[in-house]
Amino acid sequence: MSDKILYGGQAVIEGVMMRGRRFVACAVRDPKGVIISTSEPISPTIYASRWAKIPFLRAMTILWDTLVLGTKMLLYSANIAVEDELKKEEAKKGTTTSETTSAQKSSPALPTGLAIGTLAVSLTFGIGLFFVLPLVLVGFIDPFLTASFTNGDVASFVSNVVEGLIRLVIFLVYITAISQMPDIRRVFQYHGAEHKTIAADEAGAPLTPESIQKFSKEHPRCGTGFLLVVVVVSIFVFALLGRPPMVLRIVSRIVLVPVVAALSYELIKFSSAHKSNPILNWLVVKPSLALQSLTTREPDDKMIEVAVAALQKVKADEAG
Repeated sequence: MSDKILYGGQAVIEGVMMRGRRFVACAVRDPKGVIISTSEPISPTIYASRWAKIPFLRAMTILWDTLVLGTKMLLYSANIAVEDELKKEEAKKGTTTSETTSAQKSSPALPTGLAIGTLAVSLTFGIGLFFVLPLVLVGFIDPFLTASFTNGDVASFVSNVVEGLIRLVIFLVYITAISQMPDIRRVFQYHGAEHKTIAADEAGAPLTPESIQKFSKEHPRCGTGFLLVVVVVSIFVFALLGRPPMVLRIVSRIVLVPVVAALSYELIKFSSAHKSNPILNWLVVKPSLALQSLTTREPDDKMIEVAVAALQKVKADEAG
């Protein structure tokens, strides 16, 4: 078995996060154009524990830690992005935070509790939008389905499939809509820079903008693909539940989100181990790459430089 580290990443505000086995690093270009890098170790209790080796359970621990790390680095990048604005406000008040700013640059210095709180709000919004709303909308369609199908089981199955299709449409419309926002488009450019840099590193190519720009902005291990698989897998999982009262249906959608996420994670992991299988490639990999046409944009060379800084930082920490 190869001991090669497969690095992952995430775009943040004016920057890129890169994650290895034991460390996570983030590089952000501040308002003055300077690239600021930071890193921290990844909790060994998440990745080195026996839970990390048990199928399905490992998905919960890894996904949770990944979400928390991503949120912490996103908040850190936001702090860097608004640094000049904070200084202007402090200048008006006659105060200074030069020492605080220096500390922020050397370390995220963000409480895990703050990241978890922000993540909780985001997850609540996501579950409400992508899991509860489709169910509420299909509730208006259910009477017509009941009248159209004499077999109750068929009506229940069709209801769950329609709910899943509504969820898929909401997801695609949401991604398309936010991709039109200028700030989000820049984040999507950094997303492309992250993919290109990781692809170049995996190919053993020089980590220079000229070399990296030749690679695709889509990558098979992208988290966007995971979200798409979650939406599709949810159709099959919820179709098995029939059509209980609406309150129970809503509760089941919320409670079973971790189950759907775990199944999706294992499906992607299985697909990655069987890349030569044309069926899995068509069902999992190709839809993910197609969706990334919405969530990635071609980056400029300066964005590539930031992604390289993040990757070099985490590689140095892993080597050290």
